[in-house]
Amino acid sequence: MKHLFIIATGSAGKIRDFAHILGTEKYEFKTLKDIAFDEEIIEDGSTFAENAIIKSSTVAKWLQKKGITATVLADDSGLEVFALNGEPGIYSARYSGRHGADEDNNTLLMKNLQGVTDRRARYFCALSYQEVSPEEITDPKIFEGECRGAINHEPVGDMGFGYDPLFVPDGETRTFAQMELEEKKKISHRGNAIRALLHSGLLK
Repeated sequence: MKHLFIIATGSAGKIRDFAHILGTEKYEFKTLKDIAFDEEIIEDGSTFAENAIIKSSTVAKWLQKKGITATVLADDSGLEVFALNGEPGIYSARYSGRHGADEDNNTLLMKNLQGVTDRRARYFCALSYQEVSPEEITDPKIFEGECRGAINHEPVGDMGFGYDPLFVPDGETRTFAQMELEEKKKISHRGNAIRALLHSGLLK
């Protein structure tokens, strides 16, 4: 029987990243939607790692109540611009005030970078790993991944989402939004965090 991974997301797209890197021969992957998880998760941590742990712990407790044995994986990620003291950081998705307003977030970032010559930045991901059984929940283990680059002076490209039209990874002249998904996955912050887990020796 395959080992069950619960990915703390409702996004089928995100689950493909985990399945692609960890493989499906020994593992089965399900989203929160797949298991009918309907609790609200309040992400009020002050770091990516704290928010990832809040998500994994909330889901782990829910699974334990249901008597389900599984491994929970929860990530929190965003963009950090070094000249802006790490902004937008954990507020990446709601930088302009409304969650998921990508165009407004990009516009605000460009405004805040007017006249700034140091445009170095990174996409960062913290991934929390917890094992759950009816008897116990293990302490969370955090795996991190990043992709370094710089912020373009204007958005370019129509692929991707979030700040992808502004983010040019190191060694590239194209933004993330100009790159095919498979290219982006090879260097993405989330992909690097998942690969860190893969090489940790934790997985059976």
